[in-house]
Amino acid sequence: MAFLTDQQTLDDLNIFGKRGSEPIYGIFNRTATRHGAALLEEMFRYPLSDAASMNQRSTIFQYFASHGSAFPFQSELFDIAEQYLAVTDERTRLSGEPRKLTSLLGEDNEYKTITKGISALIAILQSLHVFLKGLAADSPYYREKSAIDLLLEEQGLQSLLKEPGKGKLPHEKVVVYDGYLRFRHREIIRRLLQHVYQLDVYMSVGRVAAERGFCFPLALPAEEQRFSMQGIYHPQVKQAVPNSLEITAGSHVLFLTGANMAGKSTFMKTLGIGLFLAHMGFPVPASRMEFSVLDGIYTTINLPDDLGMGASHFYAEVLRVKKVARELGQGRRLFVIFDELFRGTNVKDAYEATIAITNAFAGKTTSVFLISTHIIEAGAVLKEMSGAIRFIFLPTRMDNHTPVYSYTLETGITDDRHGMVIIRNEGILEILKNGLS
Repeated sequence: MAFLTDQQTLDDLNIFGKRGSEPIYGIFNRTATRHGAALLEEMFRYPLSDAASMNQRSTIFQYFASHGSAFPFQSELFDIAEQYLAVTDERTRLSGEPRKLTSLLGEDNEYKTITKGISALIAILQSLHVFLKGLAADSPYYREKSAIDLLLEEQGLQSLLKEPGKGKLPHEKVVVYDGYLRFRHREIIRRLLQHVYQLDVYMSVGRVAAERGFCFPLALPAEEQRFSMQGIYHPQVKQAVPNSLEITAGSHVLFLTGANMAGKSTFMKTLGIGLFLAHMGFPVPASRMEFSVLDGIYTTINLPDDLGMGASHFYAEVLRVKKVARELGQGRRLFVIFDELFRGTNVKDAYEATIAITNAFAGKTTSVFLISTHIIEAGAVLKEMSGAIRFIFLPTRMDNHTPVYSYTLETGITDDRHGMVIIRNEGILEILKNGLS
């Protein structure tokens, strides 16, 4: 089953970014080839859905991170090779007849493209062959290595590996190699290139993990219902403060409170990004992480009004909750984030709805929920209703009249409210009263 998410979640977590901001995808994209970058994007769009695949991919990333291997190919060769392979018309197949006098005086563009493409592919295949010989037998990449070795054993390709790297290919060899590469072994060449693009991604992500000190999460079976995140932080926040959190089936609803600017939204995005990357088998900005596999992630952090259908912000929230409820009703194991649930309605309705929905979420014991709110009164009621709800907050300390934020998670409910303090500190009322600038 495919991992479930949607565009709202991708936007909330800045997976592919918006104008003027670097996406999470951009952090990892150190690929040397265009097709490697495209493959990396595909991985982001389609996270994995089983623990074995996640752990296998993560182990390969970790291997390349620890070895610091550089991409062993000339990047410019791939565009040349792709341009060459894109021409599949049989009418362009070369014949074994000697080149005409006009060709001796000056090669036509078509023939030049063919010879350049063949030379590029020979260089790529030879570099790949040399790289594979240098891999240890116990490398986690060894399964991919075995698949590549098997492809290279195809009749005709062995002669390419032995071809001298310098000098111009004679016409007779160009004809033979063109037949191998563009026609007879075309699909094999495509599969070999795909392995190289995959290798490009492995090395790119491994290099990022090593440079930034990301950890390699361990995926656990869904039935364990355990999440351990140590020192997790937002990868796009400068000097981000790390937090640690344990989630179990007995406390799978997190009720988050805190004053404005205390870091609630950043913390929620941090957990969302961490679990999203972990389900891709990617390294995570944390010191250590273990997680039970989920079926999907849905977030509601920056929910826009649906002006196209004339929906208010509140109704857009209701529809969002309904969408999640339907997925939960089908037995999906989800990680669900709601930032300031029902902020689009009046305080009374928001209070009642927050209690009702949060308590209902508490009954969905195979999923994990993170709900933030400014309506702290709802917390006192929920404490009496369910033991599955865990109360956490981000504190604010006052230094005279200035709020100071630790961004460090604590247990409990906070009644910190410093909105008016911030307004007064900015002198807004004086500006309005006296016309000061």
